[in-house]
Amino acid sequence: MSIQSQIGRIDGTGFMGSYLETLAMVERLHRLLLDVIKDEFERVGVLEINAVQALLLFNIGDNEVTAGELKSRGYYQGSNVSYNLKKLVDAGYMHHQRCEIDRRSVRVRLTEKGRGIRDVIARLFANHADGMRDKGVIGEDGFADLTHTLKRVERYWSDQIRYIY
Repeated sequence: MSIQSQIGRIDGTGFMGSYLETLAMVERLHRLLLDVIKDEFERVGVLEINAVQALLLFNIGDNEVTAGELKSRGYYQGSNVSYNLKKLVDAGYMHHQRCEIDRRSVRVRLTEKGRGIRDVIARLFANHADGMRDKGVIGEDGFADLTHTLKRVERYWSDQIRYIY
């Protein structure tokens, strides 16, 4: 393929343009979600943790997990999750305990304080879901279709990492 045709592929038109627009939208939506959580925390007076840490609490929920499990599920990068888990343990949002079998591994679970943050996020998300449905922003089928498409993209990217390199 010529250099000119490669340049044409990234000029924002056609399939490549749609792909690049989608990538930019995913990035913007993630940053916007963090801002929405930050604004909610300011509204309810939660100031000692950040939005990334709040999402971590939300994603752990009622489970007891290791940092490795969170990383393998694809939620977080290794050093990032370890740093945030330590901060959350130090601030009293999580309990931690060394695994009996593998003493190098630490299992974490939410404290009552951590469950309170999880509940704030759960209410926020429930309000958003109700609002989007009530205002006709997107219906249940729309989210199902969107999720299906995003899972296919996720699978494609995962395969690129696993099988190409």
